[in-house]
Amino acid sequence: MAINPNSKIPALLDRSTTPPPTRVFESGAMLVYLAEKFGAFLPTEPSARAECMSWLFWQMGSAPYLGGGFGYFYAYAPEKIEYPINRYTMEVKRLLDVLDRHLSDNQYLCGHEYTIADMANYAWYGMLVAHNGYEAAEFLEVGTYAHVLRWVKDIEARPAVQRGQRVNKSWGPEDERLIERHSPSDFDAPSS
Repeated sequence: MAINPNSKIPALLDRSTTPPPTRVFESGAMLVYLAEKFGAFLPTEPSARAECMSWLFWQMGSAPYLGGGFGYFYAYAPEKIEYPINRYTMEVKRLLDVLDRHLSDNQYLCGHEYTIADMANYAWYGMLVAHNGYEAAEFLEVGTYAHVLRWVKDIEARPAVQRGQRVNKSWGPEDERLIERHSPSDFDAPSS
């Protein structure tokens, strides 16, 4: 709770800013903090930055419908109740349509530049459309969102994303796992 008063993850404590260390909580705030600190993945030109921040905050506002609403009622609720499943399904499909329409004219959410907005949105929408999130791919007809699927493939082709997908992965083939990561050389060592 000293780092995140909401007592949840993610939370970050940047000890490189001592004294005192900088605490950052909530994923969107962490993405902005790290992008600004390292000068990467966040445009500096005002219009491009505004576009990036808009898509980042769009995800912050839409993810509760995916995880908190649709995911819970469709996959986890002990009793399947038709009304909330239908309600959240329609909202998720509406959000996927917004994303698909935007991506029909853009490689990434902010045009041709990969940004923190893509990182945040990929975590939810990529899981949902390309990895059968909540085992709902057929139910949501995710194959109809061709531009979202293309965007996910573009993101997953990035070497840094491929490395990141191995971290803390304890399932699947050994060469696809990296239980702990402490330095860049960990990617070169055999998995354990």
